[in-house]
Amino acid sequence: MAERKVAWKKRTDNTLIGGDHQRIDGVEKASGHAKYAADINTAGTLFARLLTFKGGAAVVKSIDTADAEKTPGVRAVHVFNGAGKEVRWDGTIVAAVAADTPEQAEDGVRAIKVAYEAKPHWVDEEDLPGATTGKRTKPLGDNKKGDVAAALKAAKHVHKGYYGITTISHMCLETHGSHCEWDGDDKLNVHLSTQNVSGTGGQFAGPLGIDASNVSITCNYIGGGFGSKFAADEWGVACAQLSKKAGKPVRLMLDRATELKIGGTRPSGFAEVTIAADAEGNITVWDSHHWGTSGIAGSTISLGQLPYCFDGIPNRNRKATGISTNTGPNRAWRAPPHPQLCAVTDTVIDDLAAKMGANSYDIFMKNLDKTPKPDVYAEEMKIGAKLIDWKAKWHAHGKGGGKSVKRGLGMALHRWGGRAGATTCTVKVHPDGAVETFLGSQDLGTGTRTVIAITLAETFGLGINDVKVNLGNNSYPKANPSGGSITVGGVSGPHRRAGLEALWKIYDLVAAKYKVKADSLSAKGGKILSAGKSVCTWKQACGLLGPMPLEVQGQGPKNDGLTSQGVAGVQMADVSVDIETGIVRINELVAVQDCGLIIDELTARSQVYGGLIMGIAYALSEERVMDNRTGRFINADLENYKLPRIGDIGKLMVHMYQPDSEYERGVVGLGEPPVISTGAAISNAVANATGVRVPVQPLTPQRVLEALKGGQA
Repeated sequence: MAERKVAWKKRTDNTLIGGDHQRIDGVEKASGHAKYAADINTAGTLFARLLTFKGGAAVVKSIDTADAEKTPGVRAVHVFNGAGKEVRWDGTIVAAVAADTPEQAEDGVRAIKVAYEAKPHWVDEEDLPGATTGKRTKPLGDNKKGDVAAALKAAKHVHKGYYGITTISHMCLETHGSHCEWDGDDKLNVHLSTQNVSGTGGQFAGPLGIDASNVSITCNYIGGGFGSKFAADEWGVACAQLSKKAGKPVRLMLDRATELKIGGTRPSGFAEVTIAADAEGNITVWDSHHWGTSGIAGSTISLGQLPYCFDGIPNRNRKATGISTNTGPNRAWRAPPHPQLCAVTDTVIDDLAAKMGANSYDIFMKNLDKTPKPDVYAEEMKIGAKLIDWKAKWHAHGKGGGKSVKRGLGMALHRWGGRAGATTCTVKVHPDGAVETFLGSQDLGTGTRTVIAITLAETFGLGINDVKVNLGNNSYPKANPSGGSITVGGVSGPHRRAGLEALWKIYDLVAAKYKVKADSLSAKGGKILSAGKSVCTWKQACGLLGPMPLEVQGQGPKNDGLTSQGVAGVQMADVSVDIETGIVRINELVAVQDCGLIIDELTARSQVYGGLIMGIAYALSEERVMDNRTGRFINADLENYKLPRIGDIGKLMVHMYQPDSEYERGVVGLGEPPVISTGAAISNAVANATGVRVPVQPLTPQRVLEALKGGQA
């Protein structure tokens, strides 16, 4: 028998992989049949509401819950921060109330009496001198390479500038939370909105004093996570404690304001940068000091990753300073911290090109030898330029024509890892031909179920709807959390391995039964074929298994070519800027992205579209606004935390870069990279249109007008 090798089918042989396939759970979601944690409402469910601190910093002097406990309908009260506890940012949870109705829970919250002693606070993340005076800073190190001083003297072109990107908050459509219900004294059933189905059981068990095996975690659907939902969190544990105290199930979901304040943020980054190049445009120097905040911890974007992507710049000085602020803590936010790094790096390069009087496209292309994947970037840049018609539309900075509305082009590039995460699955092939799989992963809405179904259907020669995918419960084989774009490789590799192993066992049974060679067999269209001729149906082949299903374990990642890591991407923006109102409009936004072998191109493109829309949000309007006097997060609501509407998006064009060399790499994750370079590309397009750099993102009308007035020209 010929050697059996784990591999994807040849590109020309594929019937399913790489096609456009609708999500198999799309109808459930669109029809409202899909049940999220916020939808669980078992008999007797109580509703929890939270009392939160409103201010910059304080100590709880006293708290009295007696009246709350007497409020009609209230069944349980839980105190997070009692007398003597310090509350250090707006939105800190002080207490929770569970009641028969949401309204009664709110009445209970209002009945709690709390006295605070105010403490000094600091929330201005951009004011480095002020933070230094207030002893709110901490050095995060220096990093040097080469001889910056000598290289600056020898450089033909030198540019100095100031750049920044503000903090944004997680804004998941489904807020953080859970539904908790006890089965006896020591068994807990949790419906949790989580990116970490297999890993959160123990996070409940420890604080509750029970065995982790007695905690059931279910997450069939999640309304967004983007890096913020890996933990049980203190409010998750409190939900279980309220349920235990009340003797009834409890649902506790953060309200929108609290979600924005404590659900996690993406840290800010501000920088003063000097960059230099020789007469031919080769960048020779990077000298920067950057600062920002992740909240009270005071860290900022990674020192070692500047200049972003252009690691080969020979002479570098990098200094970083963290600012401790009385603001909610940071959590991973889609591609941490790459959007901030890109927003600083690629805008500086664009300004250097403008100072040289050069086309920024040419300067980026000239310096690709300093990036990790120069050949891929070059090809993607050529594709992007053709799609957006860069050659015809480009003009020198500030020469965009029009009296009140200026038009411009900008570009940026990015990178990501996307390696496969560790996943175990159990694939079952039943004697009647039914196929199903079990794994403790989760579908963030990106199509995990669909990717798995395509992988097994392709392997067995079946239709996608012939495969049942069971995930979202921690009783299933363990899978990694969904973060870092590791899920698609993490689930597809093990399923391909397990599917092939199962198929080979079925081939052996068919070969013995029908007197054919096992290595001549293939599965296609619900049939087993030998040298292209039908031998039997899939169901007949599975009938040879006997009375019990065939079970095969799949594990990964493994170094067998099914998965890989490392992607590149290029984005280009065409914008219009109204110089009288400061409003920026997206005309066209192009993304060219590689990600190895694509299993479902429809869901892959959807990932990129979603990244572009999120990028437009943080580039133009999305930011956390803090009030220095009160320490309050003043736009923590759906009205004033500005996200783009349909009319703000413009035309989006997505090109998945898919030469044979990409297909042969195997599957690489895609979730993070599409959001990275959008902000820098848009900022560069605005600078090209107006001739003025708007230094800090988001590029709000106010910031645009201030820049045009000459403050940052």
